[in-house]
Amino acid sequence: MSKFSEGVKQDTEMLKSKVKAIKPGRWIVLAILLIITILSYVFYGFFFGEGNIWTPTVDAEGNPEPYSLTGVALLDKICTYVPAIVRCIQSVTILLIVVTILSLVAYKVFGKTQRGVTIYSLIKSLLNWVTALIMIVLILAIFGVDTTALITGAGVVTLVIGLGMQSLIADIVAGLFIVFENSFNVGDIITVDGFRGEVVEIGIRTTKLKALGNIKIFNNNSIQGVLNQSVEPSVAKTLIDVEYGDRLPEIEKIIKEHVGDLQVAGALSPISYDGVAELGASGVTLQFTCQCNEADIFPVGRALNFAVKNMFDENGIGIPFPQIVVHNADK
Repeated sequence: MSKFSEGVKQDTEMLKSKVKAIKPGRWIVLAILLIITILSYVFYGFFFGEGNIWTPTVDAEGNPEPYSLTGVALLDKICTYVPAIVRCIQSVTILLIVVTILSLVAYKVFGKTQRGVTIYSLIKSLLNWVTALIMIVLILAIFGVDTTALITGAGVVTLVIGLGMQSLIADIVAGLFIVFENSFNVGDIITVDGFRGEVVEIGIRTTKLKALGNIKIFNNNSIQGVLNQSVEPSVAKTLIDVEYGDRLPEIEKIIKEHVGDLQVAGALSPISYDGVAELGASGVTLQFTCQCNEADIFPVGRALNFAVKNMFDENGIGIPFPQIVVHNADK
């Protein structure tokens, strides 16, 4: 296995450790809802049984009788909604349990590779949207809203709203193409519109990049001309000047003798001396490079600078200071 493959494997393992199937806070909320749901079924008759204290009674003619449980009109009105509230908790709990199981299964199936984590991120985003929509419909139905008419009318509403939501639809379609075409994955380092960062999330509508503690959010439809810098090993480069003069052949001989001994943490290849990169104003610029993972390109570059500078100092190779040559005009 190559060093680059080992680096990708390590990055994938690190990425998997960052991605959690279910957040701890959600487990706590789910546990509380589950306890309430179990108690509601244990005391089912108290909430939903015939003659329960929450439901106003009616007389023989079907007219509602005066209802007063607390003596306060507002509290009495709230009490009449207790069975519906308990029904909502039961429905939401069952829905969250189903979604949690689906999320865990998706994490187990897809959360093993960098590509799989990307697919899981999209599935989780989609589950969140679908769960929210189903939850709204369930709660409205429990409180007596005619959801059949609501859903039937949704087609017309969708047609009307869709004309003004073309950008949202475009974002969703673009997000699907990003994942299925494998343009980039969660954990990759990419550059979009001049912003370089690590992909931390690919959602159904947006993609999030992280760099230097900042999160940049792009609408999927606006992501164009992406530079994916994690597909192949990157190159860390160091440019260092030596003085003009006749020592250049001697300096190159010293470099070739010692460059193979340089050790740089994070480098995936031996340090390479590439020759003269530029003839500068005050010196001859020499170039040194090595391969590394894109995530390590800056620390490897700094370590490469340090190693080359030490090699120059140990072998008496001077680094010139900026110089100005002044010519006096003859009178």
